[in-house]
Amino acid sequence: MQTNIPNVNEDPAGILSRVTCFALDMDGTIYLGERWIDGAKAFLERIEVSGRTYVFLTNNSSKNAAVYVEKLERMGLVVGEEKIVTSGQATIYYLKRHFPGKKVFLLGNMLLREEFLQAGIVLEEDNPDVVVTAFDTSLDYKKMCRVCDFVRAGLPYLATHPDYNCPTEDGFIPDAGAIHAFIHASAFRYPDRVIGKPNGDIIDYLTTRVNTERSCIAMVGDRLYTDIAAGRNHGLQSVLVLSGEASLEDAQNSEVKPHLIFSSVREMIPFL
Repeated sequence: MQTNIPNVNEDPAGILSRVTCFALDMDGTIYLGERWIDGAKAFLERIEVSGRTYVFLTNNSSKNAAVYVEKLERMGLVVGEEKIVTSGQATIYYLKRHFPGKKVFLLGNMLLREEFLQAGIVLEEDNPDVVVTAFDTSLDYKKMCRVCDFVRAGLPYLATHPDYNCPTEDGFIPDAGAIHAFIHASAFRYPDRVIGKPNGDIIDYLTTRVNTERSCIAMVGDRLYTDIAAGRNHGLQSVLVLSGEASLEDAQNSEVKPHLIFSSVREMIPFL
């Protein structure tokens, strides 16, 4: 059943005027593949000119912050790694708080492994204390057998994020959630804890990074069940953009309702 949602490209309550930090999803919100969404660069410039700040907040744990910095530089935007917040980083933060010093079996690619090691996480292939699964773009059958063994044995089982598919310029490819489904089919368990959007752990980590009151942070993204739910459920302002996955009809039919809806980030500029 359809229910009321905000009018598109309007902010009658002045929500955006009270936002001091924008947490921005990336693919579908700021760019598609290697192509800027129209007006996105001007939007980022306007945030900074207005005295506000922004960070990019992504569930994608197949890339580390340095890779995103390099990609943005190729696209003509020079930022530092302090602007990048990933589910991989949030998982490291969670491990340090809840499993300090524990040995981790990480189902992830080399970029994520390097990030874990640089953060001081002990990685273990044979006798781990904890299992962490990510968006492993180097996945093979041997890895799947091993992770299923550890999960079946009852080890604590964490996941970086829940997304079933990852958007690409050519369509969708299986993401972390699809890996969870494979593991469940064999080991009969889903992750004990999922860190990334829409869950609270990544928002906890975000607030430590930006040092801003939650009510003054806007989560801007194109997915209702990750981006908008993360904002709605954890005290942030939530802004849906229709430049990626979700349509206006999706928003009308969803139980998760954004505070604001814009056609794209370009239409937000006059409100900043």
